[in-house]
Amino acid sequence: MFARTPICTILLIVLLSAGCRSKKKISLAGDEPVQVSEFISFFEPLKLTFEASDSILLDKYNDSLRISQANFSSFVPDSILQSIYTKSAKPKLYAIGKAVEKDKVTYLFVESNSASKKALLILAFDKKENFIAALPAIVLPGKKGESHKIEMSRNFTITRYTYAKNPDGTPGEIKEVFALNEAGKTFNLIMTDAPDIKYAELINPIDTLPQTHQYAADYSNGKMNLVSVRDGRKDDRISFFIHFEKNNGECIGELKGEAFWRKPNMAEYRENGDPCVLQFIFSKTAVTLKEVDGCGSRRGLECSFNGSFAKKKKPAPKK
Repeated sequence: MFARTPICTILLIVLLSAGCRSKKKISLAGDEPVQVSEFISFFEPLKLTFEASDSILLDKYNDSLRISQANFSSFVPDSILQSIYTKSAKPKLYAIGKAVEKDKVTYLFVESNSASKKALLILAFDKKENFIAALPAIVLPGKKGESHKIEMSRNFTITRYTYAKNPDGTPGEIKEVFALNEAGKTFNLIMTDAPDIKYAELINPIDTLPQTHQYAADYSNGKMNLVSVRDGRKDDRISFFIHFEKNNGECIGELKGEAFWRKPNMAEYRENGDPCVLQFIFSKTAVTLKEVDGCGSRRGLECSFNGSFAKKKKPAPKK
């Protein structure tokens, strides 16, 4: 006769085998669908404060960290990658790690790379595991001679450092601090140190955006003073970029974002979590900036955004 195995022993074996199966790590490299909870749990926890430099995008990662395009796009909008790569590009994606703000937000760090570009993305998901926003923290190649470092602190603010040499050979640094605006579903730039880096030429980051609105144009009152206005994502707003240098370059200010139309000729920048309130008052030939509330984190202490900028003529189309 066979010896009977006690029922408690059988139950113990079943429970142990079930536990082993649950601990088995899933793979995101294939096209087999996964749940968002599995997608997030795939990322290993990071210890804060977490730092990463350009070199993280040059490392070679094990294929066990790969994320397929199918699984990535199931939970992250296609527009995130399309803002960096062409639509036809299929960058490889790797899970770097995650930082969890308990009962609030989970931040996922993802590397994406193609033959021509590499990027470190920070993705934010709310406590119900819904996607909130993404921040391209580092994108390579950047401007010639630049290097970068990002840092996530224990209070979950993200600081990006940009290092480069000035035209005279002296070292320069720009420090930008970002924080998640969960209500606005975006990462807000909440502080910029007055940049030490003085580039020989001012670069307009929104230059290629459409400008069909009657007030969409470039406005200037000097080589390094620019208010660039372009069409917004919707008809009720404009996209803008401001850069100015006053007091012989001793006081520098810069701001990029969206402003909403309050009157037919007046738009206003006002973001949740940002104390800065700035008005754009347009005429046929100029725009006047009025700093309604403190924008000190976006400029030096000895100057303000207040001022008038003359409308520049659009260059004639090239033949």
